[in-house]
Amino acid sequence: MQYQLLFAPVFANMDHLLTGAWITIQLSFVAMILGLIVGVVLAFAKTGGPPPLRWLIDAYIELVRNTPFLAQIYFIYFALPEFGIRMTPNTAAIVALVVNVGAFATEIIRAGIESIAKGQVEAGVALGLNRLQIFRYIILKQAVRTIYPALTSQFVYLMLSTSVVSVISATDLAAAGNDIQQRTFTAFEVYLVITGMYLVMSLGFSGLFRLIQRLAFNYPLSR
Repeated sequence: MQYQLLFAPVFANMDHLLTGAWITIQLSFVAMILGLIVGVVLAFAKTGGPPPLRWLIDAYIELVRNTPFLAQIYFIYFALPEFGIRMTPNTAAIVALVVNVGAFATEIIRAGIESIAKGQVEAGVALGLNRLQIFRYIILKQAVRTIYPALTSQFVYLMLSTSVVSVISATDLAAAGNDIQQRTFTAFEVYLVITGMYLVMSLGFSGLFRLIQRLAFNYPLSR
């Protein structure tokens, strides 16, 4: 028996897939921005905060990095309501993504901070800058150049990870695909198209980030 590809039902619902793709991009950008804020604050605390605070941050990072994202989003969406904390699927998805990317961003930013020569920090102290001013004007600006490639790779990984949020009925691209294949029974065709859409988005954003890197840091495009 020969299988016949039926892409017509998929293309007939392309608007649904495009809406899901747009929501995926929105979730990714919101989660990345909030995750970076978490990462900057925690990296600042980890590099100069008191030991108890550093231990708590280390525990958070290890917990997130050593547990599956699926378990994290299940806990946030299904377990937190037991404590009176209820969220919509999309809100729970953003919270889970922020918690996840925040841990990885903390370590990336921390590595960037520690790459700055101590002499520059000492020069800032000699100029009378306080610790926050040194972090803002001397450390962070230089660290961004070092960690930019890692952060952009993290964004692409985050965008692909959003496909998991469909398990709690968040309305992303994967959820749109699930809805279409349940109505049209064209699972192979639907997921083939979705795979292509994720690939296009990943390559597109990777190219955009390389262009920004070249313009902002004078890096060659081949890097």
